[in-house]
Amino acid sequence: MSTLIVLMPPRDPAVHSQEWQLPELPFLLLDKAGNTQRAGRSALGLLPKATATVLLIAARDLLTVSATVPPLKGPRLRQALPNVVEDHLIQDAQTCHLALDPARQPDGRQTVAAIDRGWFRFLVEGFTGAGHRNVRAVPVARCLPVAQSVVAEVATAEAAETAESVKEAPASAAATAAAAPEIVPVTACVFGPVMSTAPTLLPDAALPVSAAMGASGLLELAIVRGAAAEGFAVPAGSLAATVSALAGDAPVTRYVLTGLPGEPASAASKAAALAVFPGAQPLAFETLAKRALACKFDLCQFEFAAQPWRLDRATLRRLRVPIALAAAALVVAIVGANVQWLMLSRQQDAMNAQMTELLLNAFPKTTVVLDPAGQMARQLSQLRVAAGEPSPDDFLALADGLARSLGPVPVNGIAALDYHDRRLDVTFKPGVNIDADLNKRLARNGLSGTQDSSSGKWTIRSAS
Repeated sequence: MSTLIVLMPPRDPAVHSQEWQLPELPFLLLDKAGNTQRAGRSALGLLPKATATVLLIAARDLLTVSATVPPLKGPRLRQALPNVVEDHLIQDAQTCHLALDPARQPDGRQTVAAIDRGWFRFLVEGFTGAGHRNVRAVPVARCLPVAQSVVAEVATAEAAETAESVKEAPASAAATAAAAPEIVPVTACVFGPVMSTAPTLLPDAALPVSAAMGASGLLELAIVRGAAAEGFAVPAGSLAATVSALAGDAPVTRYVLTGLPGEPASAASKAAALAVFPGAQPLAFETLAKRALACKFDLCQFEFAAQPWRLDRATLRRLRVPIALAAAALVVAIVGANVQWLMLSRQQDAMNAQMTELLLNAFPKTTVVLDPAGQMARQLSQLRVAAGEPSPDDFLALADGLARSLGPVPVNGIAALDYHDRRLDVTFKPGVNIDADLNKRLARNGLSGTQDSSSGKWTIRSAS
């Protein structure tokens, strides 16, 4: 099972939806063992196909909110989510696609992510239309290495000093320390220059990272604080000040995304990328992509949920030849079956007409013909009886054929003969050995015999 991970650009709010277009996208193709098969930057239509496709959604496109979500599922949950996040949104909640993180926080709340529905549909349908199946979308901020929450050391020290000054019990000191405010560490990551969804409007977006990271270049910045994440387009000259202002007193872990396909892999280029964000650690694009596989927060929910049985336009385009062949084969089968039925029906009518003609020629006094074959057999049987010739299913004919078919079976071994309904029931005495060739001898004399396995009685009929 191969996996394709693609880093998506953020939506440009100044570009109308009719002018949206995706630039060349950085991607990583992994095999089923998680090894890198291919990495590069390609247009949407030229991306390699894989069993699963994971889209890394930019932090600037998402609003994540921690809220108490009612215990609902399916359509009822979808109707309730806009009421949960509408106070945090600038635009109408009905125009946003809302997704719920399945993992619950320690306080029981859940993370709700909001993204513009038109933009998200543009991304998902673009990939499905290009032939990518099993598409997942995860927040790129969830793929960053995030530090765990810690209790502020200053608050803890102050609580300890207070307990020492008033000589409180250790339990009171521990309670005061536990009540200290929790400081959530901040993770800040620079993803490089802003990728535009309208390259004709922003030609600088195609510049290399080292050139775009000048004082006037805009950089894609993601800030992660616990379960919340937000994205910004920040000028490179004010990057450090922006991160410090947003983090406040919280400790900050800094990263710069490196190793993006299409960028120079030299040490000088890597040093230039890190220099724009002092104290940052390099975060390889391959590491970011592999961390996306472990992310359980799939934004493709509700109407965007994966439906393998749904025949979209791309699937129909791939299956149009097999579907056309199957339809043609079905039409040929139906036409062939009807033609054969007409031919057999005409043959049956011809045979019935021929048998009727033979019956009327042999027996001109026949007034009504319903079953020519049956009526002919009955008329012939009546003629044989009138001429004194026994019928093949008369008692005498059946008994004579049985006597000639006994062979090694002794005649005095028969206990009883019962004739009714044009068949002869033969009961042999106990201990009489009936050889296996009795049926063959009966067939040679124009008879057929069957044996009842429970009673051992034989039933003899005329083979005709």
